[in-house]
Amino acid sequence: MKKGAMKFTAVAVLLSTALAGCGGGSGATNAGEAPKTESPKNEAPKAEAPKAENFAITLRHINVRDTAKNTLALLEKVVAKTKTDVPGLDVKLDGVEDTVNRDVKLKAEMAAGKPPQIFNLFGGADTANYAKAGHLLPLNDILKELGLEDKFMDLREFTVDGKIYGLPESGYVEGFFYNTKLFADAGITAAPKTWEEFLKACEALKAKGIVPIALGGGAGDGWAINMLGNALFVAYAGPESQEGFSKGSAKWTDTGVVEGFKKLKELKDKGYIDANVLGLKYSEGQAKFYTGQAGMLFDGTWAANAILDKEKSKVHENVGFFTVPAVGGKGDGFVNGGWSNGYGFSAHLNDNEKKAVKAFIKNFYTLDNQAEALGRDRRIPSMKGVPTPADSHALMKSIGEAQAKAKGAFPAFDALVQPKVKVTLEQSAQELLGGQITPEKLAEKMQKVQEEANAGK
Repeated sequence: MKKGAMKFTAVAVLLSTALAGCGGGSGATNAGEAPKTESPKNEAPKAEAPKAENFAITLRHINVRDTAKNTLALLEKVVAKTKTDVPGLDVKLDGVEDTVNRDVKLKAEMAAGKPPQIFNLFGGADTANYAKAGHLLPLNDILKELGLEDKFMDLREFTVDGKIYGLPESGYVEGFFYNTKLFADAGITAAPKTWEEFLKACEALKAKGIVPIALGGGAGDGWAINMLGNALFVAYAGPESQEGFSKGSAKWTDTGVVEGFKKLKELKDKGYIDANVLGLKYSEGQAKFYTGQAGMLFDGTWAANAILDKEKSKVHENVGFFTVPAVGGKGDGFVNGGWSNGYGFSAHLNDNEKKAVKAFIKNFYTLDNQAEALGRDRRIPSMKGVPTPADSHALMKSIGEAQAKAKGAFPAFDALVQPKVKVTLEQSAQELLGGQITPEKLAEKMQKVQEEANAGK
């Protein structure tokens, strides 16, 4: 039908409708006629809201151990809220063990330029390398838009040339968890403050048939050995030592660094570190402590959740915390701690994916979530303004006191060196405790790899 005819017909309909309503007043009819109903007005149909485009993103996380079930539940809650906020969004949760994610999957994905849209990211060298390769999304503008630009405790490990490329999930401090009951049974009346007191405590536990230090560093868990090794070589050489490895201003063969490796080997040789250290996974070594089979565990404060689990832990009522005792070195009083692990985001996002990322950040990084993680899982907040629960366990209070007394904090060495150097030290640490290499040869090996990495080889 032609447009002109359409207009005419419409006018005719309207006119006849109006005329039909005239004469006899409202609703009046002629005798003998059935009441007439008023014709409906010709109204244009309402336009339907455009249907949201369906799309999916992948969220890579590392909450795969049983001890991380609460953290995973919180993440799932955030994902559900984010899906509600972003029409058409589906989120695939991809849980991967942390070492496999960091050293295998993410490394390969970054090399191909195809990382997941959201993924667990380690600060420091990893962040710097991926940012310089152009695969990490800068977050400065997003944080400003969401009002989060000044809400974090410390973003240095995720900042490269003034741009922020990741957000820490929580903080940590590394040190010794100890079984206060086993200590008392062995005649140890207080947490050791000096290295000599520490060695005496180890000997007293060993004499009672108790494993002094629980540790699982077998298979792909050499990093667990390096937590203690890192703390020891910084205690002797000072935090500035590891800060200079990649710059060439410090060497792995420096006296203090080698001394730290010597002390690590000495603990194993004297039977103070679990004899089966290379046969245990990290989680198995951790469990050996919280099931009451060892006097101490060197670990990060993320372990507090498992240690205080009333269903699985036998030590939750008898546990304390202390940092590395004074060794008489440059690093005495400093603690390994920071905000190194969190989430990064792909630089290769379309508009919908970017909306999803913004919604995830808004929903995940809240004071309520941080308070929940602190109160329930004993995770140190990465954001400012999170109150410590009044009913905090004595262990958490002792961790807080240790932080407060520290001269300062230093990040893990692997946040400061190239991935190649990190992997080499993990393998070498296993060789050291296995008696296959001396501290001196280990240091020489590390320095050679460090120089190659510094030269871009």
